Amino acid sequence: MSAAVRIAVVDDHPLFASGLELLLPRASDGRADVVATTGDAAAVGDLVRRTVPDLVLVDLHMPPPGGLRAISAIRRAAPRVRIVAMSGDDDPALALAALRAGAEAFLPKSAEAHDIVQPLLSVLDGWAVLPAGLLAALLAHARELGPPVELDEAERELLLMIAAGAGNTEIALRLHVSDRTAKRLTAGLLRKLRVSTRAEAAALAGRAGML
Repeated sequence: MSAAVRIAVVDDHPLFASGLELLLPRASDGRADVVATTGDAAAVGDLVRRTVPDLVLVDLHMPPPGGLRAISAIRRAAPRVRIVAMSGDDDPALALAALRAGAEAFLPKSAEAHDIVQPLLSVLDGWAVLPAGLLAALLAHARELGPPVELDEAERELLLMIAAGAGNTEIALRLHVSDRTAKRLTAGLLRKLRVSTRAEAAALAGRAGML
């Protein structure tokens, strides 16, 4: 990787944010650099517009408006940025809510700095990164949904792109449509599959043997 990954940290615990700021460049051999931090969930929109990070780490347990609102604000302000939710507990419901708000990944805050470098780089490569327990919860939910619905060839192609981590912009380029159309097609497919997140759709694709 020729340039360091620009990371913003949204966390109201200064020691945690400062620790990542100091440790991530060292743990990643210079591949990751924290370019901005904030403890104010209401300020994240301006932060990402001003600093243009590649990836944003968001603590889910923040004072109002909270981590989930922060994720939604980041997604509106910078649609292409990758978002990783973090939490001190392993509540799957909260993690799923973060995915539904727009995060691509979830990591526990108990992880050491050197242990999160590769997951962060994987997120930038388009992978959804989830702890084993959360992945099991997603798969269990997929099983509860019953057999996968019948999809036509275009819908299967779209589902494979979603499962591979493609965002709306990449989908739009590959399908030769506008970003708005890609967003509409994705939302329609999620409704047809009766899921709320891309990660749940990917779980269904895996269960159906498509991956």
